[in-house]
Amino acid sequence: MFIPIWDKPFNNNEIGKKNTGSWIVKSGLAQMLKGGVIMDVSSVEQAKIAEEAGAVAVMALERIPADIRAQGGVARMTDPELILKIMEAVTIPVMAKVRIGHFAEAQILESIGVDFIDESEVLTPADNENHINKHKFSVPFVCGARDLGEALRRISEGAAMIRTKGEAGTGNVVEAVKHIRTINKQIKELQYLTEDELYSKAKELQAPFELVKMTAQLGRLPVVNFAAGGIATPADASLAMQLGVDGIFVGSGIFKSSNPLKVARSIVIATTYYNDPYTISQHYRGLGELMKGMDKISDLMQIRGV
Repeated sequence: MFIPIWDKPFNNNEIGKKNTGSWIVKSGLAQMLKGGVIMDVSSVEQAKIAEEAGAVAVMALERIPADIRAQGGVARMTDPELILKIMEAVTIPVMAKVRIGHFAEAQILESIGVDFIDESEVLTPADNENHINKHKFSVPFVCGARDLGEALRRISEGAAMIRTKGEAGTGNVVEAVKHIRTINKQIKELQYLTEDELYSKAKELQAPFELVKMTAQLGRLPVVNFAAGGIATPADASLAMQLGVDGIFVGSGIFKSSNPLKVARSIVIATTYYNDPYTISQHYRGLGELMKGMDKISDLMQIRGV
């Protein structure tokens, strides 16, 4: 297991205190979700459908991303009452989103016992300059990234899991694919650099040198990396997995379809058997009407929080 340099003093001095937790432990919890699908849900009924379909976790929201886009307004943390009802209704981990930089929302979610917190660009940012110091929390965080610099900066802040930002609520996978390929390409480029060149690259990426060096040695991010933002079909899930991600987030694609349970199951199958097109095809058949999606996007959520 990768042990980051900046985690050592944190472990030695802070572990066991009420509001702290080891980055190693938190990233290990994220490892347990590898190969799975995490689904956005906005009700107890949807959470039960997600669990029945085989989701490894659910993300509790008052509005799924497509509705946030359609309805507008300020998007905030979900009402804790809804989150608690979902936590009581399912046996799988429950995640919830907070606004970028809104550490008070994160404190509230930690206090009610959520399993993961997503510091998310899908919600309206609370701070345009600062992300949450995630090392202060015992609950693990997941954060979005468009490129290697964003990913490494979030990890240095304490993120235990990374996901592509994609473009949430669109049903259009093109941005997620771009972000996956960008991160993969930038990691490959690191592997050809000397140690002196890695110092310069760390400055360029605005990330800690030790983290950049370890990423080059591993040939991948030192945390789990999921695809998110625009995944709407089994084929989308298979595509992302074949490009090298560790799992899938599905937001609006399931509950904006005509048969959510069947679509959810098909995406779980496609994530598990991503290299078996025939098996995927058998579960792709007869899905009904899928999320319509958007091909022209004027309000980009992905640019929030770099």
